[in-house]
Amino acid sequence: MTDLTSLSLAEARDGIRARAFSAVELTQAHLRSMEAARALNAFITETPQHALAMAREADGRVAEGNLGALEGLPLGIKDLFCTRGVLTTAASHILHGFKPPYESTVTANLWRAGAVMLGKLNLDEFAMGSSNETSYYGPVLSPWRRRGSNVDLVPGGSSGGSAAAVAAELCLGATGTDTGGSIRQPAAVAGICGIKPTYGRVSRWGIVAFASSLDQAGPMARTVKDCAILLKAMAGHDPKDSTCANIGVPDYEKALTRDVRGLRVGIPREYRIDGTPVEIDALWARGAQWLRDAGAEIIEVSLPHTQYALAAYYIVAPAEASSNLARYDGVRFGLREAGSDITDMYEKTRAAGFGREVQRRILIGTYVLSAGYYDAYYLKAQRVRSLIKRDFEQAFEKVDVLLTPTAPGPAFGIGEKSDDPISMYLNDVFTVTVNLAGLPGMSVPAGLSAEGLPLGLQVIGRPFDEETVLRTCSFLEEAAAFKAKPEAWWRAVA
Repeated sequence: MTDLTSLSLAEARDGIRARAFSAVELTQAHLRSMEAARALNAFITETPQHALAMAREADGRVAEGNLGALEGLPLGIKDLFCTRGVLTTAASHILHGFKPPYESTVTANLWRAGAVMLGKLNLDEFAMGSSNETSYYGPVLSPWRRRGSNVDLVPGGSSGGSAAAVAAELCLGATGTDTGGSIRQPAAVAGICGIKPTYGRVSRWGIVAFASSLDQAGPMARTVKDCAILLKAMAGHDPKDSTCANIGVPDYEKALTRDVRGLRVGIPREYRIDGTPVEIDALWARGAQWLRDAGAEIIEVSLPHTQYALAAYYIVAPAEASSNLARYDGVRFGLREAGSDITDMYEKTRAAGFGREVQRRILIGTYVLSAGYYDAYYLKAQRVRSLIKRDFEQAFEKVDVLLTPTAPGPAFGIGEKSDDPISMYLNDVFTVTVNLAGLPGMSVPAGLSAEGLPLGLQVIGRPFDEETVLRTCSFLEEAAAFKAKPEAWWRAVA
C-alpha cells in the first residue's frame, strides 16, 4: 500500500470512498507520523484517542454509504479555534487549562463534513508574529533546512504549526487564520498552499480574536485542489457572526479548470521594493511569463498607497488587539495569579500570562487609542485603509487578479530576527494590504531559493471571487510543477 501520509487530501478522499483503506488506517498512519515528528513542535495538544473515535465513526458512515465531503480525513486545527472539551490555548499561558464548552463554527462545519481531528497546532501567541517564535509552548521548527546546513529555520507565522504539519505530512490539511498574512506567508516559506478568503466568507465565531476587522480563517494544504475542498467545507453564512456574509458558497473544486486564456493579470508596480532578493523578483517575472504564455494578459497597475500599508496595519491591528485582549483578566477562565486585591490580581495575571510580543502590541494599541492620540494615529490609519481599499477597487476595474510575491524571502533561522521587531514586521509587506482591503489572497509554491528553500507566489482577487483566485493558482501550480519535499531529518531526532 502507498504510504498513506504522502497522499494529497483529494487522493485520500477518493481512497476512502473506494474503500482502498479505512479512516482508522489513515488516521493511525498520521498519528505515527506525528509521534515521529515531535522534534518539530508543531502540535500543542495531540488528541489520538479522540481522532481514532472520530475515524471509527467515519468508517461506520462509509459502510452505510452516508459519506460527508471530508469523511475520515485527518486534519490539524490551529490552536486558535475553540474545540469543545479540548484544550484551547492560543499558544498563550494566560489560557492555561481552558477547555471551551462550545465548538467554533469552522471546526463544527469540518466535523459535520466527516473530518477527523488529530490535535491542536502551535502558533505565535494570539497569532501575533511572523515566525512562530512567540508561542508560550516554544517555537515550531520548519521541516525544511538550507542545503548543506543543520540550522533550524522558522516555518513562518502565525500559522507556523499548521504549515509545518502539512509540509511534514503529519496531517492532510490544517486550519489557519490570517490577520496580516498568517496563512499565506507560512504557506510560502513551507512550500505548501494556503488561501485567505474574503473577509466575511468564513465565520469567525469561536476563533480567539486578535484584530476583529482583519482576522479571517482559511485552509492550508499541499495542493490547490485540497484547499478548494477544505474551503468549501469551512465557508458559509453563520448567524452567530454579524460580519459573516450571507452569500452562497460555490463548488470551488469545479473552478479548477486551469484555463487562464483572456485572464487579465495585474502586476502592482509598488510591490517592487528596494532590497527584495533578486530570486524573488525573478520568480515573480517567471510567474507572469507562465501566465502570458498561456494566453493571459499581463497589465501593470498602480496601488499608490501600498507604501503606507504596514504603518496603517501596525496601528489598526494592535488597537483592536488591545480591546480584544482586555477580557483576559484571570477572573472567568484561564490563568489566575494570586494578588492582594483584584487590581493586583489583574496585574500579576496579565504580566505572567502574556508574552513579550503580545504585551508590546497591547501597549501600542492602548497608546494609539488613548486621548490625544486617537485622531492622530488610529483615525488616520483607518483613512489610509480606506485609500488602500480604493486602490484595489480601481485596479480591479482593469484586471481580474493581481500577481505578487508572497514573502520577501525564504525562511530564516530561529532567533535571527526575533530581537528586531521592525525586521520581523517587514515579513508581511506583501500580504497586509489584502487584509486591510478584505480581499481573498492565496499563496502557491512556485520555486526554490538558491539555498533550496521554498518560495511562493501570491494571487489576489476581487471580493468573494475565490473561484478565479483558485483557478489562477491551479494553473501556476501546474506550471511551476513544484515537487520538492523536505528531507525527514526530524525522524532521526525523534
